[in-house]
Amino acid sequence: MSIGVRRRMGVDERRQQLIGVALELFSRRSPDEVSIDEIAAAAGISRPLVYHYFPGKLSLYEAALKRASEDLAGRFAEPQEGPLGARLLRVMRRYFDFVDEHGPGFAALMRGGPAVGSSATNALIDSVRQAAYEQILSHLDVTEAPARLELIVRSWISLAESTALIWLDGRRIPRGELEVQLVHDFAALAAVSAAYDEEMSALVKRMVQDEPTDGPFADLAARLIALAG
Repeated sequence: MSIGVRRRMGVDERRQQLIGVALELFSRRSPDEVSIDEIAAAAGISRPLVYHYFPGKLSLYEAALKRASEDLAGRFAEPQEGPLGARLLRVMRRYFDFVDEHGPGFAALMRGGPAVGSSATNALIDSVRQAAYEQILSHLDVTEAPARLELIVRSWISLAESTALIWLDGRRIPRGELEVQLVHDFAALAAVSAAYDEEMSALVKRMVQDEPTDGPFADLAARLIALAG
């Protein structure tokens, strides 16, 4: 009868294990509620060994946040094929998948947590927003955004963040409705700007020219026409 022997992990492998364990715990509860002892127990190692790989919970939190931020930024990546409205809707569904899976950690990051205020944390948050911004511009086939378009895209990204946070606080609105609403919000912001600017007007016309009659942009138009009637 053989006796199992715990395999010794290399330095990088152990660090990645601890990051994964911490991320899992931070996904279920706010990071300031999770102790190093809990992380050590979940990883099956001693508390001093956690400190051997990370100076403290803040550095471990930042490492977990880096992995999560890369995951979240990747949710905005979408093949540039098919109608824009459908693409944005798929992006919003993946975005809310992340929010749903990592609710407490997402809320702690955006509202305030143990690493908020540190330059490393702020840089990670900014990197997610910048990745989202660049992805949206690529879908609009724009390299250098004019001032009004930059305002629209960055405002919409902030709106998605705040909408997700409000949704997490009780989940009183069906998630699917919010995903569609955010796509409508993007179209509405662009349309309002188009009413003031010829360049934005041309962009909006390009946005909607290939939209199907059953897509989210057409759905918004139908709802607004119904309201006017």
